[in-house]
Amino acid sequence: MKILAVDYGDSRTGLAICDEGEILASPLKTLFERNFDRCVEQTAQAAQENHAKLIIVGDPVNMNGTRGERSEKCTLFAKKLRELVEVPVRMWDERSSTVTAITYMNEINKRGKKRKEVLDQAAAAVILESFLQYRKNHPEEN
Repeated sequence: MKILAVDYGDSRTGLAICDEGEILASPLKTLFERNFDRCVEQTAQAAQENHAKLIIVGDPVNMNGTRGERSEKCTLFAKKLRELVEVPVRMWDERSSTVTAITYMNEINKRGKKRKEVLDQAAAAVILESFLQYRKNHPEEN
């Protein structure tokens, strides 16, 4: 099934999607939208356009497992998104996804403005890869 992953941010929101076989998570695009409601609407539109059957919203849980202001904002994002789509929306622990994406960017020597343009969608792909790996290792929960 096609799954859309979201790395929500106040000014940039990264999106990634996987193939029907849930094998490959690919960066999709970055939404450059500061307005919360418009960002939710654009995310819902991207899910529909890409025929996503499930949406995963990254949950930036603190390293000690507590939930802070960013986590609450992402939870609100997911709640608003559920009102606009007809597919399930799940939260997914995204601890260190941006750090992992930065490491990937360093490995391919992507820097400067080009890095900033794709970093959030790369982070969304990292979130989606984590979710896909979990699904693969826990088929009883699918």
